[in-house]
Amino acid sequence: MELNKLENLLNTIITQSESELTSNLIDTLNESKEVLLKSYDSLANEYDKIINNGKKESDKLTKQIIGSAELESRNKQLAILEEYIEKVFSTVTSKLENMARENEYSKFLSSLIDESIKTLGTSDIEVSINDKDETIIKSVLTKFTTVKLASKRIACLGGIKAKSKNGAMILDNTIDARLANMKPLIRKEIATKFGVNN
Repeated sequence: MELNKLENLLNTIITQSESELTSNLIDTLNESKEVLLKSYDSLANEYDKIINNGKKESDKLTKQIIGSAELESRNKQLAILEEYIEKVFSTVTSKLENMARENEYSKFLSSLIDESIKTLGTSDIEVSINDKDETIIKSVLTKFTTVKLASKRIACLGGIKAKSKNGAMILDNTIDARLANMKPLIRKEIATKFGVNN
């Protein structure tokens, strides 16, 4: 009888222990599932962040590469443009060096002297010229009695360099100076025409 009681007691304890153990295992399993679900959401969010950051970095690098390529292309366009502008000016310079110094050129020199007198504010000026213009300037100066011809010649394509009698004011009215002043405007006009921004 005592043995039966002991057996029943043991069975009861085992059943209770088994029940508690099963309950604990179920609770632990449920807790583990919750932790996994929470971890999954967190991992999914982290994954999304990594993907988004990767896309942002990729976009940034793409823009940098495109920007660099566009800048390189623009620089090449400008270099080609500059090369052709230099060729145009070289051709113009060559033609001006070899141009005939006739009646139209005489009128041009006369207009340069008039302009110099107005700009310097005095008719008492001295003009410097190149060697080629010596004969033609002498006939032009017969109209300007107060304008003197400098004894020293200058290196230029044509035109004059004028200075006031006291030498305080100088005006470079040579073809070279006029070309140099026009060059940026011509460059800009050509660049605009061909769609290259300076």
